[in-house]
Amino acid sequence: MSENAIKAEGLTKVFNGSLVAVDHIDFNVKGGEIFGFLGPNGAGKTTTINMLITVLKPTEGKAEILGYDIAKQNTQVRYSIGVVP
Repeated sequence: MSENAIKAEGLTKVFNGSLVAVDHIDFNVKGGEIFGFLGPNGAGKTTTINMLITVLKPTEGKAEILGYDIAKQNTQVRYSIGVVP
């Protein structure tokens, strides 16, 4: 599978108007690829995952899971993924 399973462009999350948790990240994960988020505490890893699984809405940018827009097609995203914390 060579198409993007996950695609993020300019994905950003700001809390309370000033706390930037995720700052304009871009990445692509192709189908079948293994991908991980690494970083220190407070780097935005969990916030990024929560945006991708539609728990949080991005402040800016866009992302797709299997071609579904996380902001506009959140029901389809939720039916298409599984999350194990």
